Amino acid sequence: MVASPADFPALSRYSGLVQLALPFAPTIESSLAPTRVSPIAPTTVRPLAPTSVSPITPTPEDPLAPVYFVRHRRARRYLLRVEHDGRLRVTIPRGGSRREADAFVARHLDWVARERARLQTRSQLSFEERHTLRQRARIELPARLLELAALHELTVTRVSVRNQRTRWGSCGRDGHISLNWRLVLMPMAVRDYVLVHELMHLRRLDHSRAYWRLVAAACPGYREARQWLRTNGPSLR
Repeated sequence: MVASPADFPALSRYSGLVQLALPFAPTIESSLAPTRVSPIAPTTVRPLAPTSVSPITPTPEDPLAPVYFVRHRRARRYLLRVEHDGRLRVTIPRGGSRREADAFVARHLDWVARERARLQTRSQLSFEERHTLRQRARIELPARLLELAALHELTVTRVSVRNQRTRWGSCGRDGHISLNWRLVLMPMAVRDYVLVHELMHLRRLDHSRAYWRLVAAACPGYREARQWLRTNGPSLR
């Protein structure tokens, strides 16, 4: 379902699409960065897409399979993440090596096993419950987004409620904001943070320090909301 306020002007001054990719799954990262990587401020650069992916075919003698390695030009450390389907994603930073990545995985086998066990035992919503919640999201989320947009004197051209697998929301250069229906499962303060996060992209279509100052002014408790998402987001998948 799409909510579209009538006669909103196009927002041609924006370019590209910014997506809120707060984690759906817990991650674990190394404490030491590769020696050839210079520190990069975490909020000043939007992460780039991985440059390469090396899938590994599961084998009976490999307790970690399926696992795949991703080289990421903006990553500063080795990073592990268990996907919703049980696959283990290993991020190799610039300057890192496959050998170091293998050693990092070996040091965290217990964590990987715990995460996979948690995913297997986590309760799931029934089909009827999910359908009801998605219908509720299509009503509540666009209304609340437009309410906050009016409060901050911003123009939204279109609102979509979707079933994204890896994003809480996104904002396009034309003022079209897309939201994940699972936002209705969050506390109101956390939900509002996600909506404000997308709305502030109507002023700055990036994740620069200037952008985060806009977010802080519009949502003073955004750091607590982000921490809630990191801690509880995986259970909403």
